[in-house]
Amino acid sequence: MQEPEITPELVEAHGLKPDEYDRILKIVGRTPSFTELGIFSAMWNEHCSYKSSKKWLRTLPTEGPQVICGPGENAGIVDIGDGQAVVFKMESHNHPSYIEPYQGAATGVGGILRDVFTMGARPIAAMNSLSFGEPAHPKTRRLVAGVVEGIGGYGNAFGVPTVGGEVRFHPAYNGNCLVNAFAAGLADADKIFYSAASGVGMPVVYLGAKTGRDGVGGATMASAEFDDTIEEKRPTVQVGDPFTEKRLLEACLELMASGAVISIQDMGAAGLTCSAVEMGDKGGLGIRLDLDRVPVRETAMTAYEMMLSESQERMLMVLKPEKEAEARAIFDKWDLDFAIVGETIAEDRFLILQGNEVKADLPLSPLSGEAPEYDRPHVAPAPAAAFEEALEIDPLEGLRALIGSPNYASKRWVFEQYDSMVLADTAEGPGLGAGIVRVHGTDKLLAFTSDVTPRYVRANPFEGGKQAVAEAYRNLSAVGARPLASTDNLNFGNPEKPEIMGQFVHAIKGIGEACAALDMPIVSGNVSLYNETDGQAILPTPTIGAVGLIASADQMIAGRARDGDHAILIGATAGHLGQSALLAEAFGREEGDAPPVDLDAELRAGELIRASAAYIHAATDLSDGGLALAAFELAAAAGIGLRLDVSDIPTLFGEDQARYLVATDFDCAEALMAAAGRAGVPVTNVGRFGGETIAIGRSEAPASELFALHGSAFEAAVG
Repeated sequence: MQEPEITPELVEAHGLKPDEYDRILKIVGRTPSFTELGIFSAMWNEHCSYKSSKKWLRTLPTEGPQVICGPGENAGIVDIGDGQAVVFKMESHNHPSYIEPYQGAATGVGGILRDVFTMGARPIAAMNSLSFGEPAHPKTRRLVAGVVEGIGGYGNAFGVPTVGGEVRFHPAYNGNCLVNAFAAGLADADKIFYSAASGVGMPVVYLGAKTGRDGVGGATMASAEFDDTIEEKRPTVQVGDPFTEKRLLEACLELMASGAVISIQDMGAAGLTCSAVEMGDKGGLGIRLDLDRVPVRETAMTAYEMMLSESQERMLMVLKPEKEAEARAIFDKWDLDFAIVGETIAEDRFLILQGNEVKADLPLSPLSGEAPEYDRPHVAPAPAAAFEEALEIDPLEGLRALIGSPNYASKRWVFEQYDSMVLADTAEGPGLGAGIVRVHGTDKLLAFTSDVTPRYVRANPFEGGKQAVAEAYRNLSAVGARPLASTDNLNFGNPEKPEIMGQFVHAIKGIGEACAALDMPIVSGNVSLYNETDGQAILPTPTIGAVGLIASADQMIAGRARDGDHAILIGATAGHLGQSALLAEAFGREEGDAPPVDLDAELRAGELIRASAAYIHAATDLSDGGLALAAFELAAAAGIGLRLDVSDIPTLFGEDQARYLVATDFDCAEALMAAAGRAGVPVTNVGRFGGETIAIGRSEAPASELFALHGSAFEAAVG
């Protein structure tokens, strides 16, 4: 088959700018072949090279005594004591999920699981953060149904509990849904596997499923805006098989235990190309691949297709030669492909052979190390005006507006489609706050959460970035967990627009400041840019996934409010209503500034909550919806009524930060309030739990009526 001529139009179709192509010509010293152009396109696109974000990602705090491995590998690794480590990462599958919701979401789960177990960790938990357009939009119902089914279909079949996440709706996502997938696993701290190749003449081995044409060009597609040609991009979406992935997990862990692995790398974005280049580049070696040896499931595949295929459930490994027979036997047992497809070479060279022809012969290190890096122009976001208007609404009507919205209604319809109990170590599943998983065979537990409030980030990217980290810190603290570290999934529009780049830069600054102050270094992550359709960008959505450690079960706060418990508000309330959920849901307005985040106050309040676990029956942080929604959610989780002795709207619905609501009995309430006084943290008794009504000030309604509204509003909105 004759390769097409390299034209400016073909270069543009591969997502490369004219000056980037000129750089390629200088590196190669000639016109590249079609396959070589595809390889450069894959390695230099935004999704793989981070060319618009590298400058700013380097400013994030990534180190700490708890960090074993920070950004740069497949996933981050954090020490949890006793020779154990938690391995975790969050990554986007936004564009594929919008084009083909089921497979896009399913392969997002599959990809993030491989990122974890390629490090030598057995996955123990998954989460997801989902953003959709307005429920009435004609595409929203199909997207919600497909994405949720895809996440459940893959995760449930693979056998990993989904223990948390979030779902939001906003018109800004009408043209681009966001599907951010998180996974965490456990490994022995002295048995971590990395991707850097070592040794010359070592066999390069292909592992797992066969290669097909699905996903060809997927990474390049994920680095572009959408327009009216979106349906033409459907073939770039991968197809997943969770049962094959489960076998691949077991085979890889058995292979690792055999001592056969020198290095190993998941085949994710850009497939064979990215995995081989990264392994070679990190080890300072070249790679030779013979595509005739690659297991395929389709006939007459070209070198271009094979190098850019994103077929799922595949790994690339550098093998100790003397272990070949043992390694092959393991993969034969698990009925998976095992093929020696190349070798490491001393030269800085990426050599691709097929049918006794050289299809690509490139210097390897420039594919990774000389990708363009841009300091894109950015403008500081205009300061948002303070919201000072007095809002008048009956408190219960305000609460109804929140719990009757799909944004704040129960997400039971979603999480009941996920298996949250598989592996039998889940201590707290999805529904209220952070998910909790026991560290099998020990007294320790790990807590997981993902958080961001995009309205805040649009109004004030710096404070919004800080708030995402602070809310993650609070969600972990509210279950008694000491926050350990974070992963970020930075979803933004087109970085070539200075105002979008300004959002990104200032959000990163806020995230960095909060991560440093709260000792939650970023150890892994993902950047997803160009989330735009016809020039309309999403809300800036820098999702923060975070992990915390609970040393023993008696330090866990995962109970429920009890009849007669006092409702104790921890933290200072000023009544901030700018960009609040009440303003958006009850009044249809998104105005004002984001709430300011006092990181010292966050630390003091979080430390108080964790130190007071013995006094607390149940706890939640205050975020969207303020005191009113937090109190209602604690009551709903317990199935009991509530009386709040507060009636003013700012106190009830204000979204001031660094606050928690706890439920506890009289004696413990006194002890908790005394501890708060010693810590210099404001504390107020705001009401009681119990009875059969929800009463706020003088307004009252049957609890059963409000519970029914809260439980049905999501399904009513999205079918």
